[in-house]
Amino acid sequence: MKYEKNTVRNIRISYIGGGSRGWAWTFMRDLALEPALSGTISLYDIDRKAAEANQIIGRKMMEDPAAVGRWEYEVADTLEESLQGADFVVISILPGTFDEMESDVHAPEKYGIYQSVGDTAGPGGMVRALRTIPMFVTIAEAIRKTAPDAWVINYTNPMSLCVKTLYHVFPEIKAFGCCHEVFGTQELLADIAGKKLGIESIDRHDIHVNVLGLNHFTWFSEASYKGVDLFPVYSEFIDTHYESGYEKIQNNWMNSTFACAHRVKFDLFRKYGWIAAAGDRHLAEFMPPIYLKDPDTVHSWKFDLTPVSWRKKDLESRLKHSRDMVSGAEPVELKKSGEEGILLIKSLCGLSRVVSNVNIPNTARQIPNLPETAVVETNAVFARDSIRPIYAGPLKEDIYQLILPHVMNHEDVLKGALTCDYDVIYRAFRRDPLVTCSAADADELLKTMIRNTKKYLPEGWQKI
Repeated sequence: MKYEKNTVRNIRISYIGGGSRGWAWTFMRDLALEPALSGTISLYDIDRKAAEANQIIGRKMMEDPAAVGRWEYEVADTLEESLQGADFVVISILPGTFDEMESDVHAPEKYGIYQSVGDTAGPGGMVRALRTIPMFVTIAEAIRKTAPDAWVINYTNPMSLCVKTLYHVFPEIKAFGCCHEVFGTQELLADIAGKKLGIESIDRHDIHVNVLGLNHFTWFSEASYKGVDLFPVYSEFIDTHYESGYEKIQNNWMNSTFACAHRVKFDLFRKYGWIAAAGDRHLAEFMPPIYLKDPDTVHSWKFDLTPVSWRKKDLESRLKHSRDMVSGAEPVELKKSGEEGILLIKSLCGLSRVVSNVNIPNTARQIPNLPETAVVETNAVFARDSIRPIYAGPLKEDIYQLILPHVMNHEDVLKGALTCDYDVIYRAFRRDPLVTCSAADADELLKTMIRNTKKYLPEGWQKI
């Protein structure tokens, strides 16, 4: 990297999963619109043609008059080639295909187990982790060998286990996980505060929160706007809107498979007194099947199950969008995403200093009543070549009891995935709060799900 006045040039970024038709485009657009950074992005993907398409799209972004960051795009033949000289590494991969995810999400339905996402917690998140962990072992080993000083940014789910694997393989790695779920809850609070305080267009960055928990099961123990405690404001809003949900989308929440009316959040606040800070679809999967008992129950809480058939159809649309941008049939539009990945890179380069939520090991005991080995989500200060976790304080006892089984499962799933130990994975499977079927049915379901994803599992699982 080369430092000039208020800018950093010649940054080298290795993008693992560089053929992504989602996160990669978001990342590339945000880079193009950032004037303080420039350099080279090495795209690596097991689907080389997808990476080559993104190379063309990235170069087209550079031709847009709005582009103020200057980036060159390369395609690497190997992971090690992409990592050579990297200052930053971005990991954004799909472990397996949507065929495997179809089993993750829908095989449990035979046993009355419903999942709204299926990529983090629940049976789907667990089996997805069995595919993902070996891939992250390979990535961590390559980083240790080729780019040990690079900052590593993970966007892949299951987030906690991905980051946990990186540190297990390479304890000195400088890795962290980014997730935007907290931002959505800040935006919700900004809108509610604006209505109650008579202020238009409150910026979510002015909603100051204390974040603590696990990725996709995060909580705010404090929230304020310019000195105003937002907990009473939020509580009063819930009293009025508990049944209808968030009024902006209470009548059209079904227009998007990802939308929700925040009724799960409202219910969790009433039960536990802290603000649950992720989308309802994720939050529901960490709880017993209160909200996911069956499709009718899901709809009564005003969110939706996301069938993998929808994801497959959406992928077809994104593939067409990719082809059209490459051919010029569609323009490559530049617009800011609202994500913070580029801001964090600027901070790590020393151009700014920001506080943001981050997924890293609990080694600083930022949540003192969780183990140091747990990967937790809290606030941290990002500055030149450093991430300093902010002390978040202990989880209150009732929320601690909700989170503890998932922390234990992260330990077991990592151990079981690394050793191909069915008994350890089965123990974690039975511990998950969504798995309410009999022991025999749980055994049958887990074995079925493992068989359905064998193509992406190590040799030790082939005997199942």
